[in-house]
Amino acid sequence: MAALRYAGLDDTDSEDELPLGWEQRTTKDGWVYYANHTEEKTQWEHPKTGKRKRIAGDLPYGWEQETDENGQVYFVDHINKRTTYLDPRLAFTVDDNPTKPTTRQRYDGSTTAMEILQGRDLTGKVVIVTGANSGIGFETAKSFALHGAHVILACRNLTRANEAVSRILGEWHKAKVEAMTLDLAQLRSVQHFAQAFKAKNVSLHVLVCNAAAFALPWTLTKDGLETTFQVNHLGHFHLVQLLQDVLCRSAPARVVVVSSESHRFTDINDSSGNLDFSRLSPSKNDYWAMLAYNRSKLCNILFSNELHRRLSPRGVTSNAVHPGNMMYSSIHRNWWVYTLLFTLARPFTKSMKEDMNVRPSRAGILSVLLTAAFSESGTVPCT
Repeated sequence: MAALRYAGLDDTDSEDELPLGWEQRTTKDGWVYYANHTEEKTQWEHPKTGKRKRIAGDLPYGWEQETDENGQVYFVDHINKRTTYLDPRLAFTVDDNPTKPTTRQRYDGSTTAMEILQGRDLTGKVVIVTGANSGIGFETAKSFALHGAHVILACRNLTRANEAVSRILGEWHKAKVEAMTLDLAQLRSVQHFAQAFKAKNVSLHVLVCNAAAFALPWTLTKDGLETTFQVNHLGHFHLVQLLQDVLCRSAPARVVVVSSESHRFTDINDSSGNLDFSRLSPSKNDYWAMLAYNRSKLCNILFSNELHRRLSPRGVTSNAVHPGNMMYSSIHRNWWVYTLLFTLARPFTKSMKEDMNVRPSRAGILSVLLTAAFSESGTVPCT
Protein backbone atom coordinates (compact mmCIF):
# COMPACT_ATOMS: atom_id res chain seq x y z
CA MET A 1 0.00 0.00 0.00
CA ALA A 2 2.87 2.38 0.77
CA ALA A 3 4.24 1.89 -2.71
CA LEU A 4 0.84 2.61 -4.24
CA ARG A 5 0.47 5.74 -2.11
CA TYR A 6 3.94 6.92 -3.14
CA ALA A 7 2.95 6.46 -6.80
CA GLY A 8 -0.27 8.37 -6.25
CA LEU A 9 -2.36 5.25 -6.81
CA ASP A 10 -3.62 4.64 -3.29
CA ASP A 11 -7.27 3.89 -2.65
CA THR A 12 -9.79 6.71 -2.85
CA ASP A 13 -13.53 6.91 -2.51
CA SER A 14 -13.86 6.13 -6.23
CA GLU A 15 -11.77 3.84 -8.37
CA ASP A 16 -12.19 6.34 -11.20
CA GLU A 17 -10.65 9.19 -9.21
CA LEU A 18 -7.43 10.25 -10.93
CA PRO A 19 -4.08 10.33 -9.12
CA LEU A 20 -2.39 13.64 -8.46
CA GLY A 21 -1.01 15.22 -11.62
CA TRP A 22 -3.36 13.41 -14.00
CA GLU A 23 -6.04 14.98 -16.19
CA GLN A 24 -8.92 13.42 -18.12
CA ARG A 25 -9.45 14.64 -21.71
CA THR A 26 -11.44 13.70 -24.79
CA THR A 27 -10.80 13.49 -28.53
CA LYS A 28 -13.01 14.91 -31.28
CA ASP A 29 -14.60 11.49 -31.66
CA GLY A 30 -15.51 11.15 -28.02
CA TRP A 31 -12.73 8.84 -26.82
CA VAL A 32 -11.33 9.51 -23.35
CA TYR A 33 -7.58 9.73 -22.78
CA TYR A 34 -5.44 10.66 -19.80
CA ALA A 35 -2.66 13.23 -19.52
CA ASN A 36 0.12 12.77 -16.97
CA HIS A 37 1.45 16.28 -16.37
CA THR A 38 4.24 15.02 -14.12
CA GLU A 39 5.80 12.80 -16.79
CA GLU A 40 4.37 14.80 -19.72
CA LYS A 41 2.77 11.85 -21.49
CA THR A 42 -0.69 10.66 -22.45
CA GLN A 43 -2.37 7.25 -22.58
CA TRP A 44 -5.73 5.69 -23.42
CA GLU A 45 -6.03 3.53 -20.27
CA HIS A 46 -7.16 4.90 -16.91
CA PRO A 47 -4.01 5.05 -14.72
CA LYS A 48 -5.73 3.13 -11.89
CA THR A 49 -8.30 0.83 -13.46
CA GLY A 50 -6.61 0.23 -16.81
CA LYS A 51 -9.98 0.71 -18.51
CA ARG A 52 -10.64 2.54 -21.74
CA LYS A 53 -13.67 4.80 -21.94
CA ARG A 54 -15.68 6.72 -24.46
CA ILE A 55 -18.30 9.43 -24.24
CA ALA A 56 -21.96 8.39 -24.30
CA GLY A 57 -24.50 10.73 -25.92
CA ASP A 58 -24.43 14.15 -27.54
CA LEU A 59 -23.34 17.46 -26.07
CA PRO A 60 -25.94 19.22 -23.89
CA TYR A 61 -28.12 21.85 -25.52
CA GLY A 62 -26.22 25.08 -26.12
CA TRP A 63 -22.78 23.46 -26.11
CA GLU A 64 -20.37 23.26 -29.07
CA GLN A 65 -17.07 21.46 -29.55
CA GLU A 66 -14.12 23.50 -30.85
CA THR A 67 -10.40 22.96 -31.49
CA ASP A 68 -7.72 25.44 -30.42
CA GLU A 69 -4.61 26.41 -32.37
CA ASN A 70 -2.69 23.54 -30.76
CA GLY A 71 -5.23 20.97 -31.92
CA GLN A 72 -6.68 20.45 -28.44
CA VAL A 73 -10.44 20.06 -28.10
CA TYR A 74 -12.36 22.54 -25.92
CA PHE A 75 -16.03 23.24 -25.33
CA VAL A 76 -18.14 26.39 -25.55
CA ASP A 77 -21.23 26.87 -23.39
CA HIS A 78 -23.17 29.45 -25.41
CA ILE A 79 -25.92 29.73 -22.80
CA ASN A 80 -23.64 30.66 -19.89
CA LYS A 81 -21.02 32.32 -22.12
CA ARG A 82 -18.04 30.28 -20.96
CA THR A 83 -15.43 27.89 -22.33
CA THR A 84 -13.77 24.85 -20.81
CA TYR A 85 -11.42 22.07 -21.80
CA LEU A 86 -13.48 19.65 -19.70
CA ASP A 87 -16.02 17.71 -21.76
CA PRO A 88 -19.43 18.15 -20.06
CA ARG A 89 -20.27 14.55 -20.99
CA LEU A 90 -17.44 13.04 -18.93
CA ALA A 91 -19.95 12.18 -16.23
CA PHE A 92 -21.62 9.84 -18.71
CA THR A 93 -18.76 7.72 -20.03
CA VAL A 94 -19.02 4.03 -20.77
CA ASP A 95 -16.30 1.39 -20.62
CA ASP A 96 -14.77 0.19 -23.86
CA ASN A 97 -12.57 -2.79 -23.12
CA PRO A 98 -12.75 -5.36 -25.91
CA THR A 99 -10.13 -8.09 -25.99
CA LYS A 100 -7.17 -6.65 -27.79
CA PRO A 101 -7.23 -8.16 -31.28
CA THR A 102 -4.37 -8.73 -33.65
CA THR A 103 -3.95 -6.34 -36.57
CA ARG A 104 -5.69 -8.72 -38.96
CA GLN A 105 -8.60 -9.29 -36.55
CA ARG A 106 -9.31 -5.69 -35.70
CA TYR A 107 -11.63 -4.92 -38.61
CA ASP A 108 -14.05 -7.01 -40.63
CA GLY A 109 -16.25 -6.71 -43.71
CA SER A 110 -18.82 -4.48 -41.99
CA THR A 111 -16.38 -1.95 -40.51
CA THR A 112 -16.92 1.57 -41.81
CA ALA A 113 -14.36 4.22 -42.68
CA MET A 114 -15.38 6.36 -39.73
CA GLU A 115 -14.81 3.45 -37.36
CA ILE A 116 -11.33 2.86 -38.75
CA LEU A 117 -10.47 6.53 -38.25
CA GLN A 118 -11.96 6.57 -34.74
CA GLY A 119 -9.75 8.64 -32.45
CA ARG A 120 -7.46 9.91 -35.22
CA ASP A 121 -6.67 13.62 -35.29
CA LEU A 122 -5.52 14.48 -38.82
CA THR A 123 -5.22 18.20 -38.19
CA GLY A 124 -2.40 19.61 -40.31
CA LYS A 125 -2.47 16.80 -42.88
CA VAL A 126 -3.11 17.74 -46.51
CA VAL A 127 -4.85 15.15 -48.68
CA ILE A 128 -5.75 15.07 -52.38
CA VAL A 129 -8.39 12.57 -53.54
CA THR A 130 -9.09 12.26 -57.27
CA GLY A 131 -12.63 11.45 -58.38
CA ALA A 132 -13.91 12.51 -54.95
CA ASN A 133 -17.39 13.77 -55.81
CA SER A 134 -18.97 10.29 -55.46
CA GLY A 135 -18.39 6.68 -54.48
CA ILE A 136 -15.18 5.56 -52.82
CA GLY A 137 -13.54 8.91 -53.46
CA PHE A 138 -16.27 10.85 -51.68
CA GLU A 139 -16.34 8.57 -48.64
CA THR A 140 -12.56 8.73 -48.40
CA ALA A 141 -12.49 12.52 -48.69
CA LYS A 142 -15.33 12.94 -46.19
CA SER A 143 -13.74 10.63 -43.64
CA PHE A 144 -10.44 12.49 -43.77
CA ALA A 145 -12.11 15.90 -43.62
CA LEU A 146 -14.27 14.99 -40.64
CA HIS A 147 -11.11 14.04 -38.77
CA GLY A 148 -9.36 17.35 -39.30
CA ALA A 149 -7.39 16.93 -42.53
CA HIS A 150 -7.32 19.60 -45.24
CA VAL A 151 -8.85 17.69 -48.15
CA ILE A 152 -8.87 18.67 -51.81
CA LEU A 153 -11.47 17.02 -54.05
CA ALA A 154 -9.81 16.78 -57.47
CA CYS A 155 -12.65 16.22 -59.95
CA ARG A 156 -13.46 16.62 -63.63
CA ASN A 157 -16.90 18.13 -62.94
CA LEU A 158 -16.40 21.13 -60.67
CA THR A 159 -20.14 21.59 -60.08
CA ARG A 160 -20.51 18.08 -58.69
CA ALA A 161 -17.31 18.50 -56.71
CA ASN A 162 -18.67 21.63 -55.06
CA GLU A 163 -21.88 19.77 -54.24
CA ALA A 164 -19.77 17.10 -52.56
CA VAL A 165 -17.94 19.81 -50.60
CA SER A 166 -21.30 21.16 -49.42
CA ARG A 167 -22.39 17.71 -48.24
CA ILE A 168 -19.22 17.37 -46.18
CA LEU A 169 -19.59 20.85 -44.71
CA GLY A 170 -23.18 19.96 -43.87
CA GLU A 171 -21.84 17.29 -41.52
CA TRP A 172 -19.16 19.52 -40.00
CA HIS A 173 -19.17 23.21 -40.87
CA LYS A 174 -15.52 23.64 -39.88
CA ALA A 175 -14.18 20.93 -42.17
CA LYS A 176 -11.27 22.11 -44.33
CA VAL A 177 -12.36 20.89 -47.72
CA GLU A 178 -12.28 22.39 -51.20
CA ALA A 179 -12.80 21.41 -54.83
CA MET A 180 -10.36 21.80 -57.72
CA THR A 181 -10.70 20.92 -61.39
CA LEU A 182 -8.79 17.88 -62.62
CA ASP A 183 -9.61 16.12 -65.88
CA LEU A 184 -7.36 13.08 -66.19
CA ALA A 185 -8.37 12.68 -69.83
CA GLN A 186 -6.45 15.87 -70.63
CA LEU A 187 -2.79 16.06 -69.69
CA ARG A 188 -2.94 19.84 -69.90
CA SER A 189 -5.65 19.79 -67.20
CA VAL A 190 -3.37 17.64 -65.04
CA GLN A 191 -0.60 20.18 -65.48
CA HIS A 192 -2.91 23.09 -64.64
CA PHE A 193 -4.10 21.30 -61.50
CA ALA A 194 -0.54 20.66 -60.34
CA GLN A 195 0.40 24.29 -60.94
CA ALA A 196 -2.67 25.55 -59.06
CA PHE A 197 -1.99 23.23 -56.13
CA LYS A 198 1.66 24.25 -55.90
CA ALA A 199 0.59 27.89 -55.92
CA LYS A 200 -1.15 27.25 -52.60
CA ASN A 201 2.30 26.63 -51.08
CA VAL A 202 1.09 23.84 -48.79
CA SER A 203 2.38 20.38 -48.00
CA LEU A 204 1.00 17.16 -49.45
CA HIS A 205 0.91 14.21 -47.10
CA VAL A 206 -1.47 11.83 -48.88
CA LEU A 207 -2.35 11.54 -52.57
CA VAL A 208 -5.18 9.10 -53.33
CA CYS A 209 -5.33 8.16 -57.02
CA ASN A 210 -8.93 6.97 -57.04
CA ALA A 211 -10.66 8.26 -60.19
CA ALA A 212 -11.35 5.65 -62.85
CA ALA A 213 -13.36 4.94 -66.01
CA PHE A 214 -15.00 1.58 -66.68
CA ALA A 215 -16.80 -0.02 -69.65
CA LEU A 216 -16.27 2.97 -71.91
CA PRO A 217 -16.81 2.69 -75.67
CA TRP A 218 -13.60 3.17 -77.63
CA THR A 219 -12.65 6.83 -77.77
CA LEU A 220 -9.45 8.83 -77.97
CA THR A 221 -8.61 11.68 -75.65
CA LYS A 222 -7.42 15.07 -76.88
CA ASP A 223 -3.92 13.72 -76.34
CA GLY A 224 -4.60 10.94 -78.87
CA LEU A 225 -4.67 8.06 -76.36
CA GLU A 226 -7.36 5.50 -75.53
CA THR A 227 -9.51 7.02 -72.79
CA THR A 228 -9.58 4.18 -70.24
CA PHE A 229 -5.80 3.88 -70.29
CA GLN A 230 -5.25 7.62 -69.90
CA VAL A 231 -7.86 8.22 -67.19
CA ASN A 232 -7.08 5.16 -65.08
CA HIS A 233 -3.31 5.15 -65.37
CA LEU A 234 -1.47 7.72 -67.45
CA GLY A 235 -3.25 10.76 -66.00
CA HIS A 236 -2.45 9.66 -62.46
CA PHE A 237 1.10 8.75 -63.48
CA HIS A 238 1.60 12.29 -64.80
CA LEU A 239 -0.03 13.82 -61.71
CA VAL A 240 2.31 11.99 -59.34
CA GLN A 241 5.34 13.01 -61.39
CA LEU A 242 4.29 16.67 -61.24
CA LEU A 243 3.69 16.56 -57.48
CA GLN A 244 6.65 14.36 -56.62
CA ASP A 245 8.75 17.25 -55.32
CA VAL A 246 5.95 18.39 -52.99
CA LEU A 247 5.48 14.85 -51.67
CA CYS A 248 9.19 14.53 -50.96
CA ARG A 249 9.29 17.88 -49.16
CA SER A 250 6.28 16.79 -47.08
CA ALA A 251 7.76 13.41 -46.06
CA PRO A 252 6.62 11.23 -44.52
CA ALA A 253 4.07 11.20 -47.34
CA ARG A 254 2.04 8.53 -49.10
CA VAL A 255 0.57 7.74 -52.49
CA VAL A 256 -2.37 5.33 -52.65
CA VAL A 257 -3.36 3.92 -56.04
CA VAL A 258 -6.78 2.27 -56.22
CA SER A 259 -6.41 -0.76 -58.43
CA SER A 260 -8.59 -3.85 -58.81
CA GLU A 261 -8.57 -7.63 -58.48
CA SER A 262 -9.22 -7.71 -62.23
CA HIS A 263 -5.57 -6.83 -62.88
CA ARG A 264 -4.95 -10.58 -62.71
CA PHE A 265 -6.96 -11.29 -65.84
CA THR A 266 -4.79 -9.71 -68.49
CA ASP A 267 -1.25 -9.14 -69.66
CA ILE A 268 0.65 -6.42 -71.48
CA ASN A 269 3.31 -8.59 -73.07
CA ASP A 270 3.49 -9.97 -76.59
CA SER A 271 4.00 -13.63 -77.49
CA SER A 272 7.74 -13.24 -76.91
CA GLY A 273 7.24 -11.93 -73.38
CA ASN A 274 8.19 -8.36 -74.24
CA LEU A 275 6.13 -5.32 -73.31
CA ASP A 276 3.66 -4.56 -76.10
CA PHE A 277 2.90 -0.84 -75.97
CA SER A 278 0.14 -1.17 -78.55
CA ARG A 279 -1.92 -3.08 -75.97
CA LEU A 280 -1.91 -0.13 -73.60
CA SER A 281 -3.68 2.22 -76.01
CA PRO A 282 -5.21 -0.12 -78.59
CA SER A 283 -6.89 0.73 -81.88
CA LYS A 284 -10.65 0.49 -82.21
CA ASN A 285 -10.44 -2.94 -83.85
CA ASP A 286 -8.35 -4.34 -80.98
CA TYR A 287 -10.37 -2.71 -78.19
CA TRP A 288 -12.43 -4.55 -75.59
CA ALA A 289 -13.68 -2.41 -72.69
CA MET A 290 -13.19 -4.95 -69.93
CA LEU A 291 -9.71 -5.89 -71.12
CA ALA A 292 -8.74 -2.21 -71.35
CA TYR A 293 -9.89 -1.71 -67.76
CA ASN A 294 -7.95 -4.76 -66.54
CA ARG A 295 -4.78 -3.60 -68.26
CA SER A 296 -5.07 -0.13 -66.77
CA LYS A 297 -5.40 -1.70 -63.30
CA LEU A 298 -2.30 -3.82 -63.93
CA CYS A 299 -0.46 -0.64 -64.89
CA ASN A 300 -1.60 0.88 -61.57
CA ILE A 301 0.11 -1.87 -59.61
CA LEU A 302 3.31 -1.87 -61.63
CA PHE A 303 3.50 1.89 -61.27
CA SER A 304 2.84 1.82 -57.52
CA ASN A 305 5.52 -0.81 -56.91
CA GLU A 306 8.15 1.08 -58.90
CA LEU A 307 7.17 4.40 -57.31
CA HIS A 308 7.63 2.87 -53.89
CA ARG A 309 11.04 1.49 -54.86
CA ARG A 310 12.24 4.88 -56.06
CA LEU A 311 10.74 7.22 -53.48
CA SER A 312 10.60 5.23 -50.23
CA PRO A 313 14.25 6.13 -49.45
CA ARG A 314 13.07 9.76 -49.53
CA GLY A 315 10.18 9.17 -47.14
CA VAL A 316 7.40 8.70 -49.70
CA THR A 317 5.75 5.28 -49.80
CA SER A 318 3.24 3.98 -52.32
CA ASN A 319 0.45 1.46 -51.89
CA ALA A 320 -1.75 -0.22 -54.48
CA VAL A 321 -5.06 -1.44 -53.05
CA HIS A 322 -8.08 -3.44 -54.11
CA PRO A 323 -11.22 -1.86 -52.60
CA GLY A 324 -13.27 -5.04 -52.30
CA ASN A 325 -15.07 -7.65 -54.33
CA MET A 326 -18.48 -6.89 -55.84
CA MET A 327 -18.60 -3.44 -54.29
CA TYR A 328 -21.57 -1.42 -55.56
CA SER A 329 -20.78 1.98 -57.04
CA SER A 330 -21.66 4.03 -60.10
CA ILE A 331 -18.56 3.00 -62.06
CA HIS A 332 -20.71 0.74 -64.25
CA ARG A 333 -22.90 3.58 -65.54
CA ASN A 334 -21.44 3.63 -69.07
CA TRP A 335 -23.09 0.42 -70.32
CA TRP A 336 -26.51 -1.01 -69.48
CA VAL A 337 -25.26 -4.62 -69.38
CA TYR A 338 -22.89 -3.85 -66.52
CA THR A 339 -25.56 -1.74 -64.84
CA LEU A 340 -27.89 -4.77 -64.89
CA LEU A 341 -25.20 -7.07 -63.51
CA PHE A 342 -24.26 -4.66 -60.73
CA THR A 343 -27.94 -4.15 -59.85
CA LEU A 344 -28.51 -7.90 -59.52
CA ALA A 345 -25.40 -8.22 -57.36
CA ARG A 346 -26.19 -5.22 -55.15
CA PRO A 347 -27.88 -7.17 -52.29
CA PHE A 348 -24.64 -9.12 -51.86
CA THR A 349 -22.26 -6.16 -51.89
CA LYS A 350 -20.83 -3.94 -49.21
CA SER A 351 -22.09 -0.40 -48.79
CA MET A 352 -19.83 2.45 -49.88
CA LYS A 353 -19.08 3.29 -46.24
CA GLU A 354 -18.21 -0.31 -45.45
CA ASP A 355 -16.01 -0.50 -48.52
CA MET A 356 -13.39 1.63 -46.77
CA ASN A 357 -12.50 -1.26 -44.51
CA VAL A 358 -10.09 -4.08 -44.01
CA ARG A 359 -11.05 -7.72 -44.21
CA PRO A 360 -8.92 -10.75 -43.24
CA SER A 361 -7.64 -11.12 -46.80
CA ARG A 362 -8.78 -7.88 -48.42
CA ALA A 363 -6.99 -4.60 -47.74
CA GLY A 364 -9.61 -1.89 -48.25
CA ILE A 365 -8.53 1.52 -49.42
CA LEU A 366 -8.99 3.59 -46.30
CA SER A 367 -7.60 1.09 -43.81
CA VAL A 368 -4.54 0.54 -45.99
CA LEU A 369 -4.27 4.27 -46.37
CA LEU A 370 -4.25 4.66 -42.60
CA THR A 371 -1.60 1.98 -42.25
CA ALA A 372 0.47 3.74 -44.87
CA ALA A 373 -0.09 7.21 -43.47
CA PHE A 374 0.80 6.43 -39.87
CA SER A 375 3.43 3.73 -40.10
CA GLU A 376 6.51 2.87 -42.07
CA SER A 377 4.87 0.09 -44.06
CA GLY A 378 5.76 -0.36 -47.68
CA THR A 379 3.72 -1.27 -50.71
CA VAL A 380 0.54 -3.22 -50.06
CA PRO A 381 -0.22 -5.17 -53.23
CA CYS A 382 -3.66 -6.26 -54.36
CA THR A 383 -4.26 -9.80 -53.17
